[in-house]
This record gives sequence, structure tokens and C-alpha cells, in this order.
Amino acid sequence: LPLFTLEVLCSLIGWLGLYLLFCCAFPHRRPEWNCRLVTLSHGVLIVLLTAYVVFIDGPWPLTHAGTENTELQIFSLVVCLGYFFFDLGWCVCHHSEGPVMLAHHAASIAGILLALLMGVSGCETCAVIFGSEITNPLLQSRWFLRQLGLYDGLLGDAVDLLFIVLFATVRVGVGTVMFYCELGSPRPTLVMKLGGVVMYVIAWVFMVDIARFGYKKSRARYRRWIEKHKQREILARDE
Repeated sequence: LPLFTLEVLCSLIGWLGLYLLFCCAFPHRRPEWNCRLVTLSHGVLIVLLTAYVVFIDGPWPLTHAGTENTELQIFSLVVCLGYFFFDLGWCVCHHSEGPVMLAHHAASIAGILLALLMGVSGCETCAVIFGSEITNPLLQSRWFLRQLGLYDGLLGDAVDLLFIVLFATVRVGVGTVMFYCELGSPRPTLVMKLGGVVMYVIAWVFMVDIARFGYKKSRARYRRWIEKHKQREILARDE
């Protein structure tokens, strides 16, 4: 067995243990509440970890794609892989996600496994994880705001706007630059380049859905504003 197998198992046990801890702490909440708390915890942790790997520890993924993995890159990949195994298992057991999200999880697991098995491309894999997970805390915050009845207001609008802007600029904008650097570099293997194509296509599928959501929400907000404006005009005339 590969040397990282035990480390991934420990990571999986750690995330599962955190889920069980949340279940004990919030027994009156549904399982999805506790699973999303784990997802939020992972999102914050892995964004901070991969940000340090990409921007401080290095090497720079746009110029060093396909290089040998560092210890910190391997640690980040192991932590993330354990979480994806946990979340994929939870989603399958509870039938909570559609085929696109399941495909995203499967592609993420395959990509991380390949980087660990081959011992290379941890640099750009960590960069992809950072770009993929940076919007996750906002996505989970949106769900929790809905559950607490705080979504329909300025706070919910701010979270949605920040989520859309971050997704479009980082995951699609910066992701496009990263995608072309990966394809143009001679170092990454063909299988890693094909994995990059899969993740890039999935990102655009999500982007289309997010754009539709943003259009519908902004249109609904505009209609409400028009209705309120008309009501104010009617009240002003009556006075």
C-alpha cells in the first residue's frame, strides 16, 4: 500500500469524528446541519492551508506545474482527500446531492489520488483546491442563513453577491489562466491534464447555474423595488 494510505485513513476518521461530535453537540438538528458544519470547517481549514502552500511556501503553480510534491502539499492533499471520502459517502447514503456534485467529488478524489500516487503536480492540485473551496464557506453560510430565517435580507444578498463575484473571478477567471498554463506546460502528465479539463468543464457547469440564479434573484429584487416605489407614490398622492 502507498505510504499516504494510513494518513488518508486518519484524515477520514478525523472528519467522521468531527461529524459525530457535532451530532452529539446538536442532537435536535438534522444530519445535514451537522454535515454542513463539517463542510464549513473543512472549507475554512483547507482554504487557509492551501493559501499558505500556494502563496507563501510555493512553488508558484502557474510556472511550476507538474513539479515534485512537497511535504506540505502532500499534507494538504491528504487532509482534503479524507474529507472528500467522508462527504461523498455521506451524500450517497443520504441521497442529498445531484449527479453534477457527485461528479465533482469523484473528479476531486481522482485528481488528488493521482497527485499523491505519482508524487508530482501537488502544486497545481493545491491551487485548484484553493480556487474550488474559497467559495464553500459562503455557500454553507447561505444555507445556514436560510435555516435560521435570516436569508431574506441585506445579509443574504451580501453573501450571494460575494459568492457570485468570488466564483466568477477566482474559479472561472483565475481558473481559466491556470487551465491554459497546465495544458501548455510540458511537465504535467497527460492524465493530469485530462483531469484539469474535467474540473474546468464542471466549473463552467456550476457557473452557468450560478449565473441563472443571479439573474433570477436580481430580477425578483428589481420587481419588488418597483412595487414598493409604486406603493410609495400612491401613498404620497393619497396624503
